Amino acid sequence: MAVDYTVIVVYLAGMLAMGWWGMRRAKSKSEFLVAGRRLGPAMYSGTMAAIVLGGASTIGGVGLGYKYGLSGAWMVFTIGLGLLALSVFFSARIARLKVYTVSEMLDLRYGGRAGVISGVVMWAYTLMLAVTSTIAYATIFDVLFDLNRTVAIILGGSIVVAYSTLGGMWSITLTDMVQFVVKTIGVLLLLLPIAVVKAGGFSEMKAKLPTSYFDPLGIGGETIFTYVLIYTFGMLIGQDIWQRVFTARSDRVARHGGTVAGTYCLVYALAGAVIGTAAKVLYPNLGSADDAFATIVKDELPVGVRGLVLAAALAAVMSTSSGALIACATVANNDIWSRLRGAVRRADEEHDEVKGNRAFILVMGVAVIATAIALNDVVEALTVAYNLLVGGLLVPILGGLLWKRGTAPGALASVIVGGLAVIGLMAGYGILANEPVYYGLLSSLVAYVAVSLATRPTDEAVLTVWRERLAGRSPELASEPVPAHQ
Repeated sequence: MAVDYTVIVVYLAGMLAMGWWGMRRAKSKSEFLVAGRRLGPAMYSGTMAAIVLGGASTIGGVGLGYKYGLSGAWMVFTIGLGLLALSVFFSARIARLKVYTVSEMLDLRYGGRAGVISGVVMWAYTLMLAVTSTIAYATIFDVLFDLNRTVAIILGGSIVVAYSTLGGMWSITLTDMVQFVVKTIGVLLLLLPIAVVKAGGFSEMKAKLPTSYFDPLGIGGETIFTYVLIYTFGMLIGQDIWQRVFTARSDRVARHGGTVAGTYCLVYALAGAVIGTAAKVLYPNLGSADDAFATIVKDELPVGVRGLVLAAALAAVMSTSSGALIACATVANNDIWSRLRGAVRRADEEHDEVKGNRAFILVMGVAVIATAIALNDVVEALTVAYNLLVGGLLVPILGGLLWKRGTAPGALASVIVGGLAVIGLMAGYGILANEPVYYGLLSSLVAYVAVSLATRPTDEAVLTVWRERLAGRSPELASEPVPAHQ
C-alpha cells in the first residue's frame, strides 16, 4: 500500500499547490468568483464535467449498477442530459448576462427584489450539496488510511476549504482540470476494463446475472422520471452549475464546451453501471451496494493503479465539494448578506470584494465541515435541498428566460408557493417520496402563471435592460441592483 499512499499524498499536495498558484491570479472579484470569465473550450469542458460528476456519480453510480445493472446508469445519465439541455438551449444567454448568481439574474429579469428569498433557497441547496460531498471523504479515507469518520471529514474538507479560499474559482478550475484527468484515467481507462475482464467479460456477466440487469429500463419508469425532474432540471438552475457557465470566455465556449461535458457525462454514467454490474458478479453478497466501488478497487486492482483509482474517487468528491462551496459562499455574500445589511459595494472596491468573498468561503467551509460531522442521513438532506431547488426556483428561472409576460409578483409567488408546497408534502408523504417534487413543481407553475397574468406586465425599461444584457451589449456590473430597482 506504500505506493498507493504516495500517489494519494502527492495528489493532495498538488491540490494545495494549485490553490496557492490560483491565489496569485485572483486579484479581482471577477477573477476570484468566475475566473475572469476567460476559460476556453478545453478547460471549460473539463471543469464542467468535473463539478457535475461527484462522489454520488462515481461511488453512487457504481452502487446503482451493483443493485440494478445497466439501468443503474440513469441517475448519472439524467445529469448528463440536464447539462446538455443547459448547454444547447440556455448557456449562451446565461453567459452573456455577466452576473454572478442566479438571484441576480432574477432581479435583472423581473425588476423586483426576490433576491433574498431565492438566495436562501439556493444557499440551502448549495450548502447541502457541499455537506454531502464532504461526508463522502469519510468513505474514501476509511479505505485509504482506516481513519475514523470525523478525522476523515476534517482532513478532506480542510484541503478543499484551503485551496478554495486561497484562489477562489481560479484554484478550483485548475484543481478540477487535474481531477477531470485523474477521473478519466482512473475510472474510464483503468477500472472499467479491469472490472469487466475480472468478471469474465460480458458473456460471463450475462450468464451469471438475471436478465433484468441488462434491461435498460430495469430500474423502473417512475424512478427514471423522478431522476429527470430532480437532476435534469436541477442542472438547469443550480448556482454551482451557473457559476461555471459564467466562467466561459464566450457564449460559443459555453454552448459547445458544455455539450462536450454533457456527452462525457453520458459515457461516465454507462461506465459506472458496467463497473457495478461486474462487481455484482465478483461479490454477489455485499452488505451495501455503495461498498461495491471500494471493494472492487481494494481487491482487484494492482498496487499503484489502486492508488490512482482511489485518487479518482477523491477527485470526484473534491470537484463537487469545491464547486458547491464557492457557490454557497457566493450566494451567502452577494444574495443574502449584502442585501440584508443594505450595503452596496462599488466597482472600485474590488480588493475588498476579494477579501470579503474569501472570508465567506472560509466561514461557509467551516460550517460545511461541522454540519457534515453532525449529520447522519445524507440522502434525506440532499433530497430536501433538491426538492426545494426544483420546486421553488425552476419555474421562475425558466419562465424568466422563456416567457415575456412573467412578472416579479408571479416569480415571488412561484418561489413561495412551490417552496411551501414541497415542505408540506415532504411532511405528509415523507422526505424520500416522489410526490413532493411532482406537486410542488405543479403548484409553483400554477402560481407563476396565475399571478403573472393577474398583475401588470414587467416595466418596459426593465425588459429593455434585460434584453441588452441577454444580447451581450451591456458591460458587466458589480453586485449592485440594476437601475430600475433604485
